[in-house]
Amino acid sequence: MRSFPSRLIEFVTRFGRAERGATAVEFALVSLPLIALILGTLELAMILLVVTSLETATERASRMIRTGEFQTSAASTRADFKALVCGGMSWLSSQCNANLTVTSQVFSDFGTLAGSPPMTGATFVAGGGCFAPGNPTDIVLVRAYFTWPLFAPLLNTVLDNTGHGNRLLSAATAFRNEPYSDALPVGAAC
Repeated sequence: MRSFPSRLIEFVTRFGRAERGATAVEFALVSLPLIALILGTLELAMILLVVTSLETATERASRMIRTGEFQTSAASTRADFKALVCGGMSWLSSQCNANLTVTSQVFSDFGTLAGSPPMTGATFVAGGGCFAPGNPTDIVLVRAYFTWPLFAPLLNTVLDNTGHGNRLLSAATAFRNEPYSDALPVGAAC
């Protein structure tokens, strides 16, 4: 009967020479980085798709503020504007209302507007800043923020900018309202 060390040495040398299953081992080594790469690509593609949808929906809804249609209609609250933006993001309608925050600020000139910081985490948590669509010829900055839940495990640490496994996406548009009415006073900034 052979000793344990000699049987162990024989097993290790046989195992080292064996070629059966080499493909499975190679696939196992390559599959994890491949799956991570595929998930990362899908994650970034979804983020780009959501950002593009958010920008388009914000621009279309802001057009109603710019022309005065929003201010002169009966529906002119933050919730109404949020509904307009969500209507433009129809493929995300199930999560749009819960994950979207909109702001609208009036400025005296474009120089002041350029120095306006985006919403911070504390402001975002508090429900979100100012909403003043302005009056004729006012300079208005409209911002929309959408919270997108991340699903790729390795990218969460890189893409998470909320601290809760989400990516805060934003879209902004700045414009001067059209002179749609001479009867309304100049709006106040908030």
